[in-house]
Amino acid sequence: MFAQAAAAHAFLDHASPRVGSVVQTAPPEVQVWFTQELEPAFSTLRVTDREGRQVDRKDKQVDAKDRTLMRVSLPPLPPGTYKVIWRALSVDTHVTEGDFTFLVEP
Repeated sequence: MFAQAAAAHAFLDHASPRVGSVVQTAPPEVQVWFTQELEPAFSTLRVTDREGRQVDRKDKQVDAKDRTLMRVSLPPLPPGTYKVIWRALSVDTHVTEGDFTFLVEP
């Protein structure tokens, strides 16, 4: 018998802040973990405010030790709703994308 290679995609596994969460203090960064290792050059992560303006520091990176983790740092954020938008290219060349929100309460 021959083993068949499984084709998989890098789906969002979990995030910090959590998907749909309400936080009392703005986080210093957004971290997202995926189910597959990512290709850093072709994976993106952005955080936008309610008006769609990008508010992150534009320093997205895939963690060198854990290539399932992508992060971007944030400046101090005022209270409001923020959208995290991601696009992940897994090492098996499949692309997934999505978004979620979190709320910073006053």
